[in-house]
Amino acid sequence: MLGRVLCTVLFVGALPSAAAASQGHISVVLLGATGDLAKKYLWQGLFQLYMDQAPDRCAVLKDQFLKLSQYHQLKTAENYAALSREIESLLRQEGLQEAGRIFYFSVPPFAYTEIAGHINGSCRPRAGAWLRVVLEKPFGHDLRSAQQLAAQLAGFFREEEMYRVDHYLGKQAVAHILPFRDQNRRFLDPIWNRHHVERVEVVLKETVDAKGRTSFYEQYGVIRDVLQNHLTEALMFLVMELPANVSSAQEVVQHKLQAFQSLWGLQRGSAVLGQYQAYDSQVQEELPEARGYVSTTPTFAGVLIHSHSPRWEGVPFLLTSGKALDERVGYARVLFRSRAYCPQSGTLRDAGLSQCKPKQIIFYFGHGALNTPAVLVSRNLFQPAMPKDSWKEAGARSDLHVFGQPLSDFYVYSPVKERDAYSVLISHIYHGRKDFFITTESLLASWAFWTPLLDSTSRQPPRLYPGGVENQQLLDFEMVPGGVAFTLPEPAELLNPSGQLPSDFRAIQSKFRQSPLVSAWAEELIAQLASDMEEAAVRSVARSGQFHLALSGGSSPVGLFQRLARHHYSFPWQHSHVWLVDERCVPLTDGESNFLGLHRHLLQHVRVPYFNIHPMPVHLNRRLCVEEDGGAELYAKDIVALVANASFDLVLLGVGADGHTASLFPRSESGLEGAPTVVLTESPVKPHQRMSLSLPLINRARRVFVLVLGKGKHDITTLLSRVGREPRKWPISGVSPSSGQLVWYVDYEALLG
Repeated sequence: MLGRVLCTVLFVGALPSAAAASQGHISVVLLGATGDLAKKYLWQGLFQLYMDQAPDRCAVLKDQFLKLSQYHQLKTAENYAALSREIESLLRQEGLQEAGRIFYFSVPPFAYTEIAGHINGSCRPRAGAWLRVVLEKPFGHDLRSAQQLAAQLAGFFREEEMYRVDHYLGKQAVAHILPFRDQNRRFLDPIWNRHHVERVEVVLKETVDAKGRTSFYEQYGVIRDVLQNHLTEALMFLVMELPANVSSAQEVVQHKLQAFQSLWGLQRGSAVLGQYQAYDSQVQEELPEARGYVSTTPTFAGVLIHSHSPRWEGVPFLLTSGKALDERVGYARVLFRSRAYCPQSGTLRDAGLSQCKPKQIIFYFGHGALNTPAVLVSRNLFQPAMPKDSWKEAGARSDLHVFGQPLSDFYVYSPVKERDAYSVLISHIYHGRKDFFITTESLLASWAFWTPLLDSTSRQPPRLYPGGVENQQLLDFEMVPGGVAFTLPEPAELLNPSGQLPSDFRAIQSKFRQSPLVSAWAEELIAQLASDMEEAAVRSVARSGQFHLALSGGSSPVGLFQRLARHHYSFPWQHSHVWLVDERCVPLTDGESNFLGLHRHLLQHVRVPYFNIHPMPVHLNRRLCVEEDGGAELYAKDIVALVANASFDLVLLGVGADGHTASLFPRSESGLEGAPTVVLTESPVKPHQRMSLSLPLINRARRVFVLVLGKGKHDITTLLSRVGREPRKWPISGVSPSSGQLVWYVDYEALLG
């Protein structure tokens, strides 16, 4: 049985216009009327709605408003049925028709299902009147819990009856993003894309900490509290394709879902996490945690997001939020590239029109230097079209600065009438405006996007920071290959003295077979390997203008290929040639083909020029690997013709459980010695026939990286650590590039078992 739930019934009166689906009387039922949310926002929002419907003075309206409010205790189905009968009785007495009922759930989510059942079974309005049920976040804890809650509510309410509130959608600057894009299409259409936008930032900084709310924060943390909902919604308005009708809730939802589908998945390296120092002690004070408990809940997060859509490919989206920071401010900022070089100085540059000044559009949510919602457009971009009935141009002020620029550098617009977000949203609920609320589809799409990051960082120790202005540069982070990282190393004095923060790393040797060894858990190892490959590519292109990369097939590099495709947008693919180390003698469309796997997981997602992709010619004259067709010789000639000195810039190898590498197997009759070439080989497992780079050709490479993953490779890894150079027994042991640049990437499971 649900505990004591408060209900307030507010009779707002007949609608004065045709704004709702049907005219008549609306009853508003506020569940949890004495809670914190209701005290801070909901009562004020309801009173604002009441004032909007009547012309009397505030004092008179307040008295009338209070007289219309009634208190009911709702615990059982009979309580709800009695409430429904009372509403119907009062309407008959007043001679009013019922337009609909609004139930606002200002209660914890665990109470939703039981209350929903009571409303559906005992308190729905009669046929012809509508029902609107308003739900507050959190809407679940992850994808699975959100799906469960959505399924439960769907058993009681139709989708059009549910209004999930994200109060950021009621903030005037956020709500104006889509209308702004719509009204300024002629300016924005040519520049709202990857060719002109340098990056997009959505930020919410708070000076307060979590004291008094640690029970909630220990469950949710900053990503679930702010990024998964508020900041993501603002980001979607910025990056989604613009609907033909921005007032159509259905069109907006469909375009938002398409934007979600275009986002690359998040991984551990996509985020930096922090926790203010006092948080752990606040948890100890407020919660009955066990002695020695150390919280790893983040109170600060910076997350890098990318899209593979044609419009935004390669543009970084940065979402940042935290508590106990140096200022309170929120904004969404689009920063544009500038190709200008301006030799003049002084008057022209100070006039605010110089093309060398940053070009940006800022949707300012409030607080901070401006302390009001605002839309700012750099004067060296364009003068925007703004609706004069709701936004006014602010006077130019040079005494205020935003992002280091005087306010006079911007066209600045603020609301004609500033309104609280909840007042705006309650009005939209009253008038049936669904485009300002979260649909079930959008909710699940958002959780599907964020849950993998939450899972992968659930035990990651956050960086400790002192809080406030003392943070200085400690939380600064930068984009690095594969994600983001803090710019400064963590000071020793901020580390937890108890030494109980979890750690994924173990001390191991730095050499394997007299060559450098990189070891970590598989995910971190793949991230490091991808970063090192990108660095090698960039250096090679800087040196010679091109990068020749030979890749092995099999299952081990699949995660690497996916990582390179999704996270390494600085990789110089336009100047890269991709070769195969080996190939099975099957058609390139066969599921066993190494090239097909490479294409699926990497090549189709990156911009490698068509003529820079070099599959092995295993299928010639409608035959597979027939020696007289000369496929191996043909590939060798291509290498000699295109690769300087037949020396690949980088060769990536794997290791089989029997010690083979590429398609060079123990006791192989060809390819282990002799002249550098491409050879046909025989495998002990199907498909038997292969084509492979020879060991001498591999050893001519400038660099060779060897990737070894999984417990199944522990025995061979241990064996290889003890044997010498015996390629006839273990071909991988013969890998010794003449450059000396050999690096082993071995995960903990393969290395330590």
